[in-house]
Amino acid sequence: MKVKLFSYSQLDTFVHRLSGVSKLFCFLFLTTAIMLTYDIRIIVCIMILSLIMMKISKIQFKQIKTMLIYVGLFLLFNFILTYVVEPEYGVKIYGTKHVLFSIVGRYTVTQEQLFYQMTKFMKYLSVIPLGIIFVLTTNPSEFASSLNGVGVSYKICTALSLTLRYFPDVARDYTTISLAQQARGIEMSAKAKFTDRIKRVAAILIPLIMTTMDRVELISNAMDLRGYGKNKKRTWYSQKPLKTADYISMAVSLLVLIGSLYVRFYINHSMFYNPFI
Repeated sequence: MKVKLFSYSQLDTFVHRLSGVSKLFCFLFLTTAIMLTYDIRIIVCIMILSLIMMKISKIQFKQIKTMLIYVGLFLLFNFILTYVVEPEYGVKIYGTKHVLFSIVGRYTVTQEQLFYQMTKFMKYLSVIPLGIIFVLTTNPSEFASSLNGVGVSYKICTALSLTLRYFPDVARDYTTISLAQQARGIEMSAKAKFTDRIKRVAAILIPLIMTTMDRVELISNAMDLRGYGKNKKRTWYSQKPLKTADYISMAVSLLVLIGSLYVRFYINHSMFYNPFI
């Protein structure tokens, strides 16, 4: 069976059975908890929870491999750049300095800087599983209908639904155009030079944009022919009511957010957790 790359998969798991609205609120609560703290204890706990949810939802590595590679490169670049720009920012935050070794000039490696950068690295990394779970387990149409059920305009809901459907379509079109170019003798594999591959990938953008514009026009005409936007309300073929599991999931996520805020303001008295005091 061919695995769909970074697109919704219809499976029967606990996470898939949750409503799109509850998954959206869980995503917002947990990502907010991560963004509002630099306490690595909270960040790691949320990451472990999200990885467990990924396991339950049966998300395969093949589906997210390409995205993880690009995210990993970005995080690595960010890690290096953070040190190059401010090699002792951790010292300023935590108020102590434990030097491990010196490189040259002001570039010294301290425990505080390593701890700060590892916390920042984990902070960014922990958001990735949450986004993956939301995108890969949420039916775009069901998500749109659920949002409309809680009062969001159906036009906004439809736009969000089309956006979620757009990602796999673009990936599929890119692959099709790339294979067509290779069939014409244009080398785009690892055998070609890196600079040549970059130029040839950039050349794919023009037909990809044209294909996208054709799809937009087709969808727009189809919606106009069906009288889309004429009425203030509409019905949905795919709609899932909130159940007990949805309320429990949202409550747990909200408790995690509240716990994160409590630790920040009443235990750490700061956004940062300081293990050096």
